[in-house]
Amino acid sequence: MGKDVPRFTISGMDRRRYRDKVRRNLDVLARMLRESQFEFDRPHIGLEIELNLVDGRGEPLMRNADVLKAIADPAWATELGQFNVEINIPPRELGGGGTGELERDILGYLKHADGRARELGGALMLVGILPTLRESDLGEESLSANERYKILNEQIFAARGEDMHIDIDGPERLALHIDNIAPEAACTSAQFHLQVSPDDFAAYWNAAQSIAGVQVALAANSPFLFGRRLWHETRITLFEQATDTRPVELKHQGVRPRVWFGERWITSVFDLFEENTRYFPALLPLCEEEDPVATLERGDIPQLGELTLHNGTIYRWNRPIYAVVNGKPHLRVENRVLPAGPTVADIVANGAFYYGLVRTLAEEERPVWTRMSFRAAEDNLHRAARNGIETTIYWPGYGEVPVTELTLRKLLPMAHEGLDRWGVDPAKRDRLLGIIEQRCLTGRNGAIWQVETARAIEEERGVDRHEALRLMTCRYIELMNTNEPVHTWPVEP
Repeated sequence: MGKDVPRFTISGMDRRRYRDKVRRNLDVLARMLRESQFEFDRPHIGLEIELNLVDGRGEPLMRNADVLKAIADPAWATELGQFNVEINIPPRELGGGGTGELERDILGYLKHADGRARELGGALMLVGILPTLRESDLGEESLSANERYKILNEQIFAARGEDMHIDIDGPERLALHIDNIAPEAACTSAQFHLQVSPDDFAAYWNAAQSIAGVQVALAANSPFLFGRRLWHETRITLFEQATDTRPVELKHQGVRPRVWFGERWITSVFDLFEENTRYFPALLPLCEEEDPVATLERGDIPQLGELTLHNGTIYRWNRPIYAVVNGKPHLRVENRVLPAGPTVADIVANGAFYYGLVRTLAEEERPVWTRMSFRAAEDNLHRAARNGIETTIYWPGYGEVPVTELTLRKLLPMAHEGLDRWGVDPAKRDRLLGIIEQRCLTGRNGAIWQVETARAIEEERGVDRHEALRLMTCRYIELMNTNEPVHTWPVEP
């Protein structure tokens, strides 16, 4: 959710000053891009994983502050809800030895953290939406004790001027009004970062946008919310609705949502930051002391704090990131479409597929985004979120095609080629892409397993929906800790 902010009162002058500062930051970014201020040697990757805390019965555990204190590792941090935590895996070179050890490193972090959580009567769960969440679990009191979240809650509802309406259809339907942003905490994701050069940024961002639907279809893992079976990846539509600052009238006027796929293919990273400045008012108008122009003039690298803070309150599914590390600026694509889980092996396989595929797509002579409309890519995302691995999407040269067929025939070979170009170890490449292949061949991902298992428990044991979801959650956690990919999990009542 971004960096902490202090408690402060927002005035009209604060907003004007912040707007001016963001625009000055944008001018400085443009100058840095023109003057080739960005150094780029070998690409690095990073990974953030959001997790849920559950008690011994598989119900949400509202104790993230206690668990984080017990973990005592700065790689771990709070997230929006008191039943959420987040792990930030240290960056590493893509294709280097560190890439090959990514899965082992994540398992090590999780083993330590889960052990500390179990000492407090809890456990960690990697899933897109915690199946046992009830509507009563998500009130304002369930937000983490972080001023950023409280201020965001206040500002989103101040901008909207009324309660939010969550309306999600599917095999069942959920319709309710909410007066806080806590339902956003139900959405837990795995976010893949890829450092790219300024010259290559547009190609990689466009490539990531073009495959968002494929990613979600293959990795869907969020079929239940508040006891109802909804979309295969309900997290997508829930996140879009739970942070929407627009009342109905502004939607009809075409005002952009803050959870945004975007509206066009880009030619530069500057396009995205400029859109942020042009379309979105500030939610957290907090100014830094730095004068970015003066900083650049004396030969130092500016942090562009206002620009990056503003960017952190616009939730693109593929978000641009500007950061300064060890005095050097760099750019990253942050891929945010995927749910967490079901296992570390599945997460790392999703990453291998993504990194390999975007490399090949970004380097094509005739890029896919020159042959597919932006609206088609957005439609693919929402169709995939609704229907999961069973969905049919649009792809140039194939028309409407089952996503599993497209992946097996076209996209997996491209991902294979991309990982080779990155220099990934062939044995690890084959194992990870083999997990994606088997998902396609079996038609089984996390969402399918959850739906089939919950149904089997309901039918065979004669229990109500919540009890079926609770039992399913406990079984899920057992299987998650084996690190055997989800397509191998048995469905047992």
